[in-house]
Amino acid sequence: MPRTYDAIVIGAGAAGLMCAASAGYRGRRVLVIERAKKPGRKILMSGGGRCNFTNLNSTPANFLSSNPAFCISALKRYTPEDFLELVERHGIEHTEKAAGQLFCRDSASDILDMLLRECDWAGVDIVTRTEIQRIERKAHSYQVDTSSGTFSCGAVVVASGGLSIPSMGATGFGYDIARQFGLPVLETRPGLVPFTLSPELKEHLSPLAGVSTPVRVGCRGEQFQEPMLITHRGLSGPAMLQISSFWQPGDPLTINLLPGEEPWEALRALRAAIPQARVSRYLEQHLPKRFGRAFAELQGWNEPMQHYSNRELDEIADVLAGWRLSPAGTEGYRTAEVTLGGVDTSALNQQTMSSQKLPDLFFIGEVVDVTGHLGGHNFQWAWASGVAAGGAL
Repeated sequence: MPRTYDAIVIGAGAAGLMCAASAGYRGRRVLVIERAKKPGRKILMSGGGRCNFTNLNSTPANFLSSNPAFCISALKRYTPEDFLELVERHGIEHTEKAAGQLFCRDSASDILDMLLRECDWAGVDIVTRTEIQRIERKAHSYQVDTSSGTFSCGAVVVASGGLSIPSMGATGFGYDIARQFGLPVLETRPGLVPFTLSPELKEHLSPLAGVSTPVRVGCRGEQFQEPMLITHRGLSGPAMLQISSFWQPGDPLTINLLPGEEPWEALRALRAAIPQARVSRYLEQHLPKRFGRAFAELQGWNEPMQHYSNRELDEIADVLAGWRLSPAGTEGYRTAEVTLGGVDTSALNQQTMSSQKLPDLFFIGEVVDVTGHLGGHNFQWAWASGVAAGGAL
């Protein structure tokens, strides 16, 4: 006879563990099934190993979705302050880096240990190294056949994540389950992902790998002002990761290399004061020196300032304030932090995260078409959607 549970949660990541603990505390008998060797691998690698576990300034405006209103209910009912209270109750030391972004002071393992402890206290069973072979819906239950045996349950929660970072075990299994039971799945693509460059631009910039500078980058009407990082393969850093979620192949990026500066007046003033100076002199004062020199060379700004007319200096300033760059592409799911798209929210109940047609089938976390900005917002969605489903089981 199959072992019976009230609910089976597929995936022992942030959303899955949060959901399981929430349901367990309500007296539900819950089993979490994880295909990897250990739970929470993505939690452990997040935030450079420190886990940016929430953002105090997180609001529905920080999320992308084909239905922007869908996330409002869950996010309002479980806030960053709610999760912070849980963190502090477990005595986890934390620190605020950028505005509102909370990280573990010591290690991301503190958050994972907390979630596993909560699941243990709530009576949740967790099995790892377990492949799901088939899910079949019976009259009033589900039968789940796995490599660890067959289980029966009254409800299934899909918390298996998206396609980002396949080396961590990411697959499209959650989307397959949605399709099996007739739920629409929107096209997916990598989000919060570094850009790659054309061979010529890559050759020019790759020697500067590791150089970072604050920029304001725009695309499709969205803008972010954060650091840009040059890598061996292209451009990364918070600014590029943020805008990548809005970028589509073929789109140009507009990058203000000098946010807060007025290069039009400054270049004319430098020409008047030191006619023999070159544009690189100005750039070295406002950008990392190596990048300033390389960018002037890239643009061919090699003449002394006195050789440039007012119009030509204004054109140089226009480039500095709005460098138009067309990326060759992105690094794809290999390094993407999140997956955009996923299970269509039109098929889900925003209060419970359950299927509109099958109220005993739930989808939470990254597998759903709700994707946050960089900075702890995606974890907050995991907590909020997990609690929403856990409270409805």
